[in-house]
Amino acid sequence: MASSQPSKIKTRADVIDVVAQDAKTGEVVLVMNDSGEWDGSDERLLALQERFNAYVSFLLDGEMTETHPELAGKPARIELRCASMPDTRALELLAMIHDQIGFQEIKLEVVVKGKESCGFNCGCGL
Repeated sequence: MASSQPSKIKTRADVIDVVAQDAKTGEVVLVMNDSGEWDGSDERLLALQERFNAYVSFLLDGEMTETHPELAGKPARIELRCASMPDTRALELLAMIHDQIGFQEIKLEVVVKGKESCGFNCGCGL
């Protein structure tokens, strides 16, 4: 993926790991790296939800436009990159997040290390 200067951006709740533009699709891509273990705990799910809230807020509240005006108005995708396949509870949460951010025309893609990238609705089970 080609990018326009990947960068770390502080948001209210967390750090946006990478902000880039996908040269093929033209989408703004916010990458969320997650190397933790999926243990199904409420704490783990809450942390994941809080990170997504920060990423969505970054897109919708004007922070991205302020820091990257060249990306304003472009379609957006949040890419969760994780070391292992999310557990059942995390997948359920990700499905809900996918549906909710879809209303804002933001895509969600999950990339598991060592596997091909996968968006919801691709038929692979994510």
